[in-house]
Formats: sequence, structure tokens, C-alpha cells
Amino acid sequence: MTRPLIITDCDEVLLHMVVPFREWLDETHGVHFDMRERGFAEALRHKDSGEPLERQHVWELLLGFFETEMHRQTPIANAVEALLRLSVIADIEVLTNITERHQAARAQQLAAHGLTLPVHWNQGGKGRPLAAIVAERQPSVALFIDDLAEHHHSVATHAPGVWRLHLVGEPEIAAYVPTAPYAHARIDDWATAEHWIMERLAQGPAPIESPLSDGVIA
Repeated sequence: MTRPLIITDCDEVLLHMVVPFREWLDETHGVHFDMRERGFAEALRHKDSGEPLERQHVWELLLGFFETEMHRQTPIANAVEALLRLSVIADIEVLTNITERHQAARAQQLAAHGLTLPVHWNQGGKGRPLAAIVAERQPSVALFIDDLAEHHHSVATHAPGVWRLHLVGEPEIAAYVPTAPYAHARIDDWATAEHWIMERLAQGPAPIESPLSDGVIA
């Protein structure tokens, strides 16, 4: 058994993403991004016609942003400072939904902001890859941080003994994001979140809940 382990998402938890993405779309691609819409199918529309972007075009723009525009991303308020303090008592790893070819760039991006951390790339639900990390590391207690409800459901399904914190660090969208029902807590500022995390790490593994009854998210 090793030290406590924190596994955290990156975009909107450690670094701003949707605001610089919106600015880039407006400046370069003539696309309006309504950040109140959580689904890209309705959120991204051509400025000249108001028509939604085709799904393939949305994916291409996301990849394009991560290929050339990651320098636009800046840290969420107090995130770097909080993680550096937490690193004294816990190991920290990043589990982020990007493609494999962006993994090294993401690690370099975080290191440039003072966070030299292992980065795991992923596509889809985070429960299975998180469970694999926990099984390999065998921490005394593990805690997961993410801004998307589906990942909390996935982790609750595949790694129920892991604490789950729903954190939406982008103030422009936080008020429009419902609280993830499978998270143990919802905290959108790192000053408060840091204290909650320290308390949970000291408490030990999360209590195992009853099996989920509304389906499994991979």
C-alpha cells in the first residue's frame, strides 16, 4: 500500500479550455460557441447561418485546438498552488480525454505551469482506466476530480471505493452545469476543494455504495 492518490482531469479542472476554445473559434473559424450548451451538437454554430456544425467538423476543430492552440490555456484559479500543497501528502496523476498523440504535449503544457505530473490519455468513460491505475498503484486512499458527470458515474461503477469530487473551474459555465449525481461533493473553487480533499484523504477509502441500478457507463 502506497501514499494516497489523486487522479484529476485537466480541462476546466486544472486549465481553462472552453473560453480559449471559444475565442479561437470566433477569431479563426467564424464559429459561435454558446458555452451554456453542454452538448457540442447545439453549442457550435456557423456565425453566418446559425446552423449547427457537422459532428465531424466539431471533432476536427477540437483536434485542431489541441494541435496548435494549447498555449492559450491558463490555469484555473488556485489549482496549481493547491495541487503543489497536496503533492506533499499524496501522489497526483492526470487522466484526460485527449488522443494519444497529444499526451506528451499535455504533460509539457502542465509542466510549463509548474505541474510535473504523469498524464494518462483516454477516450470515453474514465472508470475502467482509473480502476486500472488504482489497481497498479494500490494507494491507501484514492480520489477522483472531474468536471463531467458521466465520468463520475463511470468511476462510481468501476471503482466505487474512490472518492469523487465534481469541480467545474470555469466560472462562465459553472452555473449552467448540474451537479453530478454520482459525485460525493460538488465544489467549484480550489480554495474550498483543497480542504475537502485533505479531509477525504485523511478519512480513508470511500464507502462502497449499493450497485448502480441505471446502467453502466464504460
